Amino acid sequence: MAIRIRIGTRKSVMALAQTEEIARRLTAAAPDVEVEIVKFETTGDSDQTSKLLQHGGKGGAFVAEIRDAVRAGDLHAAMHSLKDMPGNEDTPGLVIGATLTRDPASDVLVLRPGLSLDDFRRSQGNGFKIGTNAVRRAAYARRLFPRIEVIHYRGAADTRVRKLDHLEMQRLPDGGEVGPADALIMARSGLERVGLASRIGYEFSVQEMLPAVGQGIVAVECAADDWQTRRLLSGIDDPAAHRSAEAEREVLWVLNGHCNSPIAGFSTIAGAQMTLTASVLDEAGGWFIEASRSGPANRPRELGRAVGLELLDKGAAEIIERSRPG
Repeated sequence: MAIRIRIGTRKSVMALAQTEEIARRLTAAAPDVEVEIVKFETTGDSDQTSKLLQHGGKGGAFVAEIRDAVRAGDLHAAMHSLKDMPGNEDTPGLVIGATLTRDPASDVLVLRPGLSLDDFRRSQGNGFKIGTNAVRRAAYARRLFPRIEVIHYRGAADTRVRKLDHLEMQRLPDGGEVGPADALIMARSGLERVGLASRIGYEFSVQEMLPAVGQGIVAVECAADDWQTRRLLSGIDDPAAHRSAEAEREVLWVLNGHCNSPIAGFSTIAGAQMTLTASVLDEAGGWFIEASRSGPANRPRELGRAVGLELLDKGAAEIIERSRPG
């Protein structure tokens, strides 16, 4: 008898592509499984003008409604981009049952038609506007292009590129407008998922722009006591991605980072060793604190805790508190 699994997801092109990949892997690992994809229009999808803080950050905007449906028993599992999942709070009753193999975690630059990378870099950003909604990306953009103007920019990956190409203004929460943008900073993995990899004008190295915690990792969340679903999800879990997720998210936990925290983190595994680098950024003052350590790959939380504590020793708490909404 077939086993039916309902997986909830946002209805954006990228979210659906990620969820369809989960479905393919599940049916390949367990041919008796039938997957039903349930689409949600979350608060963050329906309101693409307000800053995410108004909706409780990415967690409130993109994750909360789907999580509630899992808790209520309406879904067996939920698909999330790991970087959208709050890392400074418990999720009672839920666990990450699987993480897919990590996609490239880097950030990239997307340029409007007619603007060359050479001209953009030579200007150090002078006279140009770069769009992003991420505090982390904004801080790195100002570091790399000291004369750039950073503007608030929201929307799904394909929507943002369309607005860039058509020189559309971005509506602001106060009713005003800003733009048009000359360039965007986006995740490489997101562009690849929606078939827009050809628009990548430049890929930032990890040294230039440390990725968001969990960037490039697709997570599947389910009820902690749903043992059948947990067993099925374990069949598609990538152990390396899961360990990286645990290490990087432990940094968020130690720092008590809120939804607007300018925190970055990225880990790599080589053999039995894991290396984790994390940073806390002061967008306004240009202050960057970074810590990097290596340790056993089979003890990822310990490594994440050590890196987080080192950042606290270097003054991270003060930066995070300054960025906390009043």
